[in-house]
Amino acid sequence: MSSTTVNDNDEAFQSTFFQHIEQNTPLYISRLAEAVAIKSVSCDLQSYLPEINKMMDWTEAWITRLGGTSSLLPNPNATKEKPLPPILLGEFRASVDAERKKTLCVYGHLDVQPAEMDDGWLSDPFVLTERDEKLFGRGSTDDKGPALSWLWVVEAHQKLGVDLPMNIKLLYEGMEESGSEGMFEAIAQLSKPSEFLNDVDFFCISDNYWLGKNTPCLTYGLRGLAFFEVTVKCAEQDLHSGVLGGSVHEAMNDMVKLLSTLVESGTGKICIDGIMDDVRTVTKEEEDLYTDIDFDLEEFKHETRVKTVSDSLLKKDKMSLLMGRWRFPSLSIHGIVGADASKTCISAQCTGKFSIRLVPDQDPEKVKKVVTAHLEKEFAKLNSPNKMSVILSHGAKAWLSNPTHPNYEAGARATERVYGRRPDFTREGGSIPITSFIEDATQMNVLLLPVGASDDMAHSQNEKYNKSNLVNGIKVLGLYIHELSKVKGPKPSSCRCEPLTEEELMIPGAFMKGFRCKCEI
Repeated sequence: MSSTTVNDNDEAFQSTFFQHIEQNTPLYISRLAEAVAIKSVSCDLQSYLPEINKMMDWTEAWITRLGGTSSLLPNPNATKEKPLPPILLGEFRASVDAERKKTLCVYGHLDVQPAEMDDGWLSDPFVLTERDEKLFGRGSTDDKGPALSWLWVVEAHQKLGVDLPMNIKLLYEGMEESGSEGMFEAIAQLSKPSEFLNDVDFFCISDNYWLGKNTPCLTYGLRGLAFFEVTVKCAEQDLHSGVLGGSVHEAMNDMVKLLSTLVESGTGKICIDGIMDDVRTVTKEEEDLYTDIDFDLEEFKHETRVKTVSDSLLKKDKMSLLMGRWRFPSLSIHGIVGADASKTCISAQCTGKFSIRLVPDQDPEKVKKVVTAHLEKEFAKLNSPNKMSVILSHGAKAWLSNPTHPNYEAGARATERVYGRRPDFTREGGSIPITSFIEDATQMNVLLLPVGASDDMAHSQNEKYNKSNLVNGIKVLGLYIHELSKVKGPKPSSCRCEPLTEEELMIPGAFMKGFRCKCEI
């Protein structure tokens, strides 16, 4: 079949592409096994930095082998005293009309969480082991399996004699599991004119998971984070509770009282004045996105292991529960750090740690002000002579995309072609700071396209990647670039206009042009 015939016929390409992927599944599994065997653990660079570098070299060698160009960018935060792994940049350009075709950049990470047999693994975490059609191994689903799948998409096009419908760039790091050190600085530099990311039109990340085990989804929102530490001090050193108990104002008593004022245990309501001021009102259009999401509350009780304990959730219906997870802020108390609890002493000081998951329009610094004001007010009510302080340890804004953006529509069409149904459009309660940073730095749309299931146990014991998800994931990614290549109009990266002002929106035709840019008026 000629290249032209395949490219011009979606069904013909899909048939031959699917057949190729299925026939080569054992090959993809063996390659993933090679990658899993590389212990690229980023939380212990003193022990594992050579392994992370090896993983970067292994992946770069594959890019070169497949005819792409690549480079290892020195980590901008690395020093002689603190060496860090490089950042891998790769590119595959279309053979025909590459300058005219749009460019997709894929972000992924090649480092992993630590893992030991003694942690409770049923097989060696660094030996990919197949059981019941599942591939167990550290990094199998987070994120080596999904990230490397892009190489097999490119290879499949080459084997089938089909030109890439768009240019593909790869942006892979080795420090994601340890805060992406150096990555944010690198992205800021790479987004400047004439740099690696400046001509990218769309971004795609496959580093999160489906809401459930069976239904594919696309993720268009992530919550942000504000992590707080509140400290109460009552003495210069710990005191004997038998000798001095009943004679001093104890810091721990104050701390327990303070933490109890933050959130209602029965409803999850945050009890801080002003915390909801910037939270958007739910619209009917937004509610409609939740109606058809495949989600079962009873199954969720089992998944969260509360069924046999409380058998209860904070919300009683699907929409309210999902909005509580994704759409509204939540506050969680993580613990109190003080003296060793096994000792019968009075802690000289103790620190309570809690976090608030933020939603769009909430700013960590503004949240810090209302949280601090609340704690100061509640501490004053205690009439305690002890000293209290509050710090915001770290914060990140929420990220929200547009699920009707052409990038998402392309992902949805590709998913439907593979799974026979439209994906659910979901948000997530967790945070992936790199997502919003890429979007802010480049002004281009980012699609979160998860290919793993909710029970993949990323970061946990017995992490796995279903064989079906590996196979179907490659299929989805391959069709996604074909669907995305159909987006009409100029390259988004070619226009850097500021959004239209209210006055400019009044110009005839501006509304019909979709609130786009000045150069289109």
